[in-house]
Amino acid sequence: MSTKKSIEELAQSYRLIQAEREAEIEQYEELLKRASVTERREKGLTWYPIVITDEEIGIGEQLVATIERTTQQETPHKFRQGQTVVLFNHTVTTGNSKARPYVNGIVQKVRRNTLQITLHINELPDWAYEGKLGVDVLYNETTFKEMEFALKKLMDAKSDRLAALRDILLGYGKPSFQYGKYAPNFPQLNESQNKAVQQITTAEDIAIVHGPPGTGKTTTLIRAIQQTLKTEKQVLVCAPSNTAVDLLVAKLLEKGVKVVRIGHMARIDNRLLDASLDAQIATHRDYKQMKQYRKDAQQQRAQALKFKRNFGREEREERRAALKDVRELLDYAKEMERFILQDVLNSTQVIAATLVGASHFTLRKRQFSTAFIDEAAQALEPATWIPIIRANRVVLAGDHCQLPPTVKSVVAQKGGLEVSLFEKCINRLSVDTMLEVQYRMNEQIMQFSSEVFYDNRLQAAEAVKHWTLGKADSDELLTMPLNFIDTAGCGYEETRNQKSLSLLNKQEANLLYKYLSMVLEQFENEGVSSIEELTVGIIAPYKEQVLYLESIVADYAILEKHKARLSINTVDGFQGQERDIIAISLVRSNQQGDIGFLSDIRRMNVAMTRAKKKLIVVGDSATLANHPFYQQFLSYTERTEAYKSAWEFMY
Repeated sequence: MSTKKSIEELAQSYRLIQAEREAEIEQYEELLKRASVTERREKGLTWYPIVITDEEIGIGEQLVATIERTTQQETPHKFRQGQTVVLFNHTVTTGNSKARPYVNGIVQKVRRNTLQITLHINELPDWAYEGKLGVDVLYNETTFKEMEFALKKLMDAKSDRLAALRDILLGYGKPSFQYGKYAPNFPQLNESQNKAVQQITTAEDIAIVHGPPGTGKTTTLIRAIQQTLKTEKQVLVCAPSNTAVDLLVAKLLEKGVKVVRIGHMARIDNRLLDASLDAQIATHRDYKQMKQYRKDAQQQRAQALKFKRNFGREEREERRAALKDVRELLDYAKEMERFILQDVLNSTQVIAATLVGASHFTLRKRQFSTAFIDEAAQALEPATWIPIIRANRVVLAGDHCQLPPTVKSVVAQKGGLEVSLFEKCINRLSVDTMLEVQYRMNEQIMQFSSEVFYDNRLQAAEAVKHWTLGKADSDELLTMPLNFIDTAGCGYEETRNQKSLSLLNKQEANLLYKYLSMVLEQFENEGVSSIEELTVGIIAPYKEQVLYLESIVADYAILEKHKARLSINTVDGFQGQERDIIAISLVRSNQQGDIGFLSDIRRMNVAMTRAKKKLIVVGDSATLANHPFYQQFLSYTERTEAYKSAWEFMY
């Protein structure tokens, strides 16, 4: 019965992934229509201009074209093997239509600045020989293929370890623990962190580290990996994003752990390139010999194929023998390359990759005792299964009270694709340990999130509990850790950019900067510490407001003076970061009380918990109070004397 329920649930996930795929295709097509070539190129979605350097007929009579980008060759891009792309002409129109001509294709090979694409035609159209050409990514076909592969493998699993793990993780089986096993206690970790490591150590199927903001989730996970490596030769470590993987790799290397980072060199932090698979292969003791075999083979092949005026039977036999030697050399090189690859992978303690990167061809036949997955609450469930199908047990770390997985399809959202495997496991199994001591923010900044999201269990470490921008006798601009500035009744109504359809509130943005300027001026005047040591983050939930906030920095002298200290972005852009001061513009102000996606309170949890010493929130209580979360926040600011009216700062 449990197996049947698991398969039904996975089949539903499979259907939702199809809906998400369709939505992503539609979104890319819309982007192609609305965004300029320059904007798409900066996002890594377009190469333009390009030149076609080679063409040949491939399997199925389809044309295989090799293209090369001629500008911005250092710009990271999102082209991957297996992705659908579109080759287009930017300077030619089709007949009487204003539409640009294009043809779709599939990426076969990717190099730094060249792509080999199979086009769905058998010869290049006339427009390919005139004007300027470009190529766009349509959507990430590879990611969807790997998610589908993982789901199919899970659904096909019967009476084996994968089937058992599948049923347990979905809540249809009972997880086991070796309660008699030695569980360490590290003096560097607090009680809840040690409890998390102990549970990981004794878990036979799954353990979960629930890490609210600032609670040392990464520190705990690194310690758990180190402890696991005392009994296991090698583990798999994954996360949804390259940034999250690189953070783990950096921390592990600091601890002296041997790591191989799987992934495209362009997407790995430059400081970690020595840990990459490519770099470790290139520094292997046998690599030069393998390269020499290839070089010798190329030279012998060139020699064997040289033109001879008199070419008879004897010469033909000589050529045949020479080409046989060439093939043997290439076989030696290929065999040596396989040996080097396996030697590098076998001699490391940790193999690190993104979730999709765990499907890398080098890992296809490799099975791990344990897979550690960080930021699991931000990952789509089907993506989380990709590393799990290569493991006998799994450790998930994250926080389902922060940003959820990104889902573009309304159908998929309603169907539950936004619910991560992490969240399912938290709700269905009793295998999680919540980290309870946070080391980031003042207690007053922390407390609201603790009450709303974490059952009032969060505690502020003594070192940060009472810290503020100023000393005890400083002006309240510096000693108040939290301020809500209410614009109700001021007439600061939101407006919509009809082109981008995003929202902005210019008057609210200016009020925020006016108050922030007062704080920074007071900080500079009191000279408690150098303002050059201060970090400031400015957050708005809408991109249009972010752009406006960026555009008016120069209007405020002290902000312009210290703009190197400022970071301005959306909530998503601040995930995993922290600043001494965080200032949030909520934007929404209308007669209807409509707050749009501000109702996703997990995003607000992320925004509010980025602040260390001071949190400033500006918004319209008349609009916000229609939602229970913001009503609670308003009550909290009144209770803590953090509430202020915008009228105090109007003149």
